Parts: sequence; C-alpha cells; structure tokens
Amino acid sequence: MPPAEPDATSDPDRTPPSASQPMALETATRGRHRSRLSRNLGLRARVTATFAIGAFALSTIMAGITYFAARQSFLSERQGADQRQAFANAALIRNALPSLGTEVDQLIGSADTLPGSLSVLHTGGKWYATSISVGQSTIPAELRTMVLSGRPASQFFSIGNTPQIVIGVPLPAEHAAYFEVFSLDELASTLRTLAFALAAAALVTTLAGAALGRWASGRALRPLAGLTDAAVAIAGGQLDTRVEADDDVDLLELASAFNRMTANLQERIEREARFTSDVSHELRSPLTTLSATVGVLETHRDELSPRARSALDLLDGDLKRFTRMVDDLLEISRFDAGSAELSLDEVDPGELVRRAVGASAPIGEDGHRAPAVFPVDVEPGVEGLRLRVDKRRFERVMANLVENATLYAGGVTRVVVARYPDDPDVGARSIRVIVEDQGPGVPPPDRHHLFERFYRGSRAGRRESSDGTGLGLSLVAEHVRLHGGAIWIEDAPVRGSRFVIELPLDEGDVDAERSPG
Repeated sequence: MPPAEPDATSDPDRTPPSASQPMALETATRGRHRSRLSRNLGLRARVTATFAIGAFALSTIMAGITYFAARQSFLSERQGADQRQAFANAALIRNALPSLGTEVDQLIGSADTLPGSLSVLHTGGKWYATSISVGQSTIPAELRTMVLSGRPASQFFSIGNTPQIVIGVPLPAEHAAYFEVFSLDELASTLRTLAFALAAAALVTTLAGAALGRWASGRALRPLAGLTDAAVAIAGGQLDTRVEADDDVDLLELASAFNRMTANLQERIEREARFTSDVSHELRSPLTTLSATVGVLETHRDELSPRARSALDLLDGDLKRFTRMVDDLLEISRFDAGSAELSLDEVDPGELVRRAVGASAPIGEDGHRAPAVFPVDVEPGVEGLRLRVDKRRFERVMANLVENATLYAGGVTRVVVARYPDDPDVGARSIRVIVEDQGPGVPPPDRHHLFERFYRGSRAGRRESSDGTGLGLSLVAEHVRLHGGAIWIEDAPVRGSRFVIELPLDEGDVDAERSPG
C-alpha cells in the first residue's frame, strides 16, 4: 500500500493563506487610519492633544495611587480600631459568662456600643445574636471555622451592597466564641467622595494640560507665522520678501536658509525674465527685416511660380506666428519682471464686451473687420454697473479666447455678460464674462493645465494646430489675474466648454448700486 499523503491542514509548518491576510489587512487599515488622522490634525492640535493625553495619564496614575494608598490606610486604621473594640467586648463577655443568672441576649446586647456594630456569640452549642439580620449564616464559614478552632481572625465581606468587617475572638476557657460585625458604610461613603474628588482633579488637570499645550504650541509656533506670511507673499509674486529671526537662536538657521532660498529663487526668475526679454528684443529686428522682405516678395507675387508662391504663403504664415510668439514672450517677460501695469478706465461691462468681441474679429481682404458670427448676450442685471478695467488688456483676453475657440473648438457659439451673484436683492460683487464654444469639451484633469505656458493638450505637435503658440491662454490668465479676477473652465449646458472670466467690482460701484435712486 502506498504511503498516505500528508494532510495540508495537519502540517504545523504550513499556514493557510487566508489566516494571515485578514491580519495584514487589519494592520494596513489601522495604519491608514492613523495616517489620515495625523493629516487631519494640525501640528498645534497634535501638540495640544499630546499635552492633554500626558496630563490625563499622569493625573490618572497619581489619582489611582492616592486613592488606593488612602483606602489602604483608612481600612487598616478602621480594622485596628474595630479589633480593639471587639477584643474589649470579648473580654467583658468572657468575664460575665460564668456569673449565674446572666442572660446571654442582654449580655451581648450590652456589647453593641458603637453605631453599626452587631454581636454574635456561640456558647453551649447555641448561637446568639443582637439582630436577626446578622447571625451564624451571615458570618463567612471559613472565618467561623477558624475562630471556633481557637484562632482569632477578621475578614471583610458584604451584606447586600454594604461593606462589612467581622472580627472573631475565641473564648476557650468558656468554650465559646465571640464575633462582632462592623458596618463600613460610612468609610465607603468617604472613599466614594475621595474618588469623585480625585476624578474631578484628574479632569481639571487634563483640561489644564490641554490649555498649557495650546499655549505652549501657540508660543512655539508663533515665530513660524512669519515664515508662513513670507511664503504666502512669495507665492503671490513678492519675491523680495525676507524673514527676520528676531534674535531667536532656534530659528536663526531656518530663517537664513529660507532667505537664501528666496534670494536664489528671485535671482533665477529675474535672470530668466531678463533672458526672455533680451532674446525677444533681439529677435524683433530680424523679424522686422523678414517682414519687410516678405512684403517686397508679396508685391512681386504674380512674377513667382506656383511652387514659389506656396513657399511664400508658408513663410508668411510662420513669420506671423513667430512675430506673435515674440510679442507674447515680451508680454510674459513683463509679467515675470513685475513691470506690467494697468491703465484702468471706468466702462459699461456690456459695451466693453461688445467692443472687445468686435475687435477680435478677423480683418477681411477689404481691410475691414468681419462682423462677429456669434451673439453677445448681456443679462438685465448688468445695466447700471460700472467696471474698471484696462481696455487694451481685456480686448487681448477676448481675442485670445475667440482665437482659441476657432482653432480648437469649432468656434464661439455665444458670449454672455452676467452679474454675480444674480440675486437682485443682493448687491453684485463681480461681473462674469462667459465664452461658450462648440468643441468636444475639455476633460477636467486638463482644465487647469490649459492655462500653463506652451501647453496645447493632445494637439501639441500636430501641423493643423500649428497656428497656436501655446501662450494665448496663459496670457489670458495673467491679464485676468492682474485685474484681481479669476478664470476657469466649465462644461457648456449642451455641448462644448465655457470659459468663465470673473472680474471684481469696486466697492464704490457696489455701494452705488445698492443706494436708492
């Protein structure tokens, strides 16, 4: 008979895969929960929680030690006093038992001199007690046997919910045993009061620890507020911001490193801005020469062969695109250098958008701009509002958006000018200009990247999209930001995308709208 194959379940060295997977999953879940909790709690909250937990743990330990030490002391002191009282009563009973005519019930009743003490006597094979609630069956059997065998003993026990102590004293000369039961209800009440006081003290200590942690963390993190403000200012473009350590030895090295990093960053950005500006300026002269040359060739276009005319058209298109790119780079260099300025005019929002849309229309062969083929809808709530903008920059914004829609989204379907919020009972805070197109739409992950420089999405590198430079929408974002506004992309109600420009109204304009008459 061939040997039986070993059973996989009986092999102690083999662990079923399912036995370890739940444990690993539970450990990983706990780790993720701790990591998520750590992210949700700030540094100040974690420091405060640490102080509070430390104060709670320390106060709980101290309260526990205090309570059990006091309890042991109270019990020892009470046990000693009760033992002295019980032995004294036992001596009186031992001396009185031999006397003839002595009533046992009266004798043990005279021994109950303390409140809450009850006596039990065993003599002549009988049990006598001063109360029906305490008798032979009430006394613990182990202690009863020990005392009847001639050894004194004491024991803590409970009757109902009331703690008691019983002390047994043998009377061998009289063939008797005396037991006295003392109620510890008063001592238990004292211990409960002590426990409540210690718990209250632990709670107060925990709150005090939390308050101390809050104060300490605030004091420790206060110098970092300057770093935070400086970082926010630098993120906003104020690259000349620096941090002062205020003679704080612990922060001196951090502040110095931060300032060095900021200085290096400022120097690098300024160097790149100067480089871009210098290159753009240097390119303008040869571009002007090339433009003049192409213009001369255009005057002799009829003398050229078809192949040469095609080459001339390609050269003219690329030259215009190159010139547009140089102009955009010059504009970007001014933004990077912080030298871009606004020339603000107070205008009617609806009229501003209509003129900007008209200025963005292409110029026909007759030298005139073609009318826009899409409507400009000005909502009723816009009337009466005045907007302060740089008209030249706003026309550039609209021209870039219209051009972007023409190149990549099938053209603009309509432009909407609306107030925000649109509630007539609430004063308008801003004006929104919405440009809708009929393209395939922009996926949400790509919407933010469209405003980055030289980003053209999935069409980058294709020849049919070469009319764009990848700088138009980034310039739109810079122009809008310079006005203190914002721009974002939404899905159009039916098809395509919506480019939403929000420009804030001046407080004076808002107050004028709210004022009667």
